[in-house]
Amino acid sequence: MPDSPTSANRGGVRIARGASPWLLPTVATAALSLTRARKSGRWAAVAVPTTALAAGMLWFFRDPEREITQGRVISPADGVVQSIMPWKDGRTRVAIFMSPLNVHVNRAPLAGTVTSVEHVPGGFVPAFNKESENNERVVWHFDTELGDIEMIQIAGAVARRIVPYIPQGTKVEQGERIGLIRFGSRVDIYLPEGVEVAVEVGQTTTAGVTRIDRD
Repeated sequence: MPDSPTSANRGGVRIARGASPWLLPTVATAALSLTRARKSGRWAAVAVPTTALAAGMLWFFRDPEREITQGRVISPADGVVQSIMPWKDGRTRVAIFMSPLNVHVNRAPLAGTVTSVEHVPGGFVPAFNKESENNERVVWHFDTELGDIEMIQIAGAVARRIVPYIPQGTKVEQGERIGLIRFGSRVDIYLPEGVEVAVEVGQTTTAGVTRIDRD
């Protein structure tokens, strides 16, 4: 059932959809090693790193509930504003870098209809590198009250899998979960011509909470 910006539970946390291929084997290994550690010193030595790794995975794939901010355009990602760049067609690109410590779930920046979800093959250089422009990516287009809004999920050196949650043709609410980038990377959003940017380079953003545009 789609998320609704009015149904967010304050303080709630769940595990992100799309985490199971990484999370389940790690947690299962940790559980097995802990069980056998009671009878074997060798397993006790294994239990420490596997349990730490499982705890790290649970942290990496956390998906907290959010009280969605009211505003025309809100941040689709947790991270740091890496660049703000005017585009030739009059739009402004806001690039948000997501570290492995950020929440990896991305949210719809506006309410509207998903008109396109396109997977584009590419490389896997670090997302802060200029060459990341050619990385693996998923390009989203939303039909909104501001017109067509483009958002791009970009894979990085560690993030080798982007998991869209919803298909083309889906109507989304602002702040609704739309996809996951495993282990961080970058999300770009293109603001239409005439929309003023409210954030600045180096500013920390929170998906569904930080407003990107200014009245």
